[in-house]
Amino acid sequence: MRMRKKKHLEERLAQGAQNNIFVYRSDNLRFTDAEEDYIDLDGYFGRKAPFHMEVGCGKGGFMLKLAALHPEINYIAVEYCANVIVTAAEAALKAGLKNVLFVNADAGYLERLIPQKSIDLIYLNFSCPFPKNKYAAHRLTHSHFLEIYRSLMTDGAAIYQKTDNRPFFDFSITQFEQCGFALSNVTYDLANSGYEGNIMTEYEQRFTSMGVPICRLEAR
Repeated sequence: MRMRKKKHLEERLAQGAQNNIFVYRSDNLRFTDAEEDYIDLDGYFGRKAPFHMEVGCGKGGFMLKLAALHPEINYIAVEYCANVIVTAAEAALKAGLKNVLFVNADAGYLERLIPQKSIDLIYLNFSCPFPKNKYAAHRLTHSHFLEIYRSLMTDGAAIYQKTDNRPFFDFSITQFEQCGFALSNVTYDLANSGYEGNIMTEYEQRFTSMGVPICRLEAR
């Protein structure tokens, strides 16, 4: 079922841009295959600090919690659906958060928008599993995307993935290993793994309340 377009979406997105919450929107992408348009991350945040990025931030619950807990970190929230990211941006404005930047763009464009070797940590939380094999290339842990992330990551940087979908998780493990990532803290039941400091997304809260086990890994 297609999501209904939010009322006054364009005006609300424009308001986010005026408040310096958005620096890029997907409908502004006009470059050719040979061009990049890197975001001036240091200029946007006005300081030098580690950059952490969530790809597929949804309504922003996870990212906003992180940003409030760790003001010393610069956060980048990426979401291709304007209808969704506007909710996250408005929540950040309401909370007065100054350390979150929202990027409304497809993950496939990240290597043209984010400077190489600038990201210290990437979160992939409950990405769409695209269960049909013919759509495997759309999964955010497909090797195509992993190579994009690799180009953005600093030396020693990590990717943290969480999902409730076991087949997707198994697929991800294979893709990470084939791309040369080293895996650690792999669990098929996060709630009973002993892992501390977990921050739940909106989806995770719902799945956990239903007794659905959450899979998690770290890749470097």
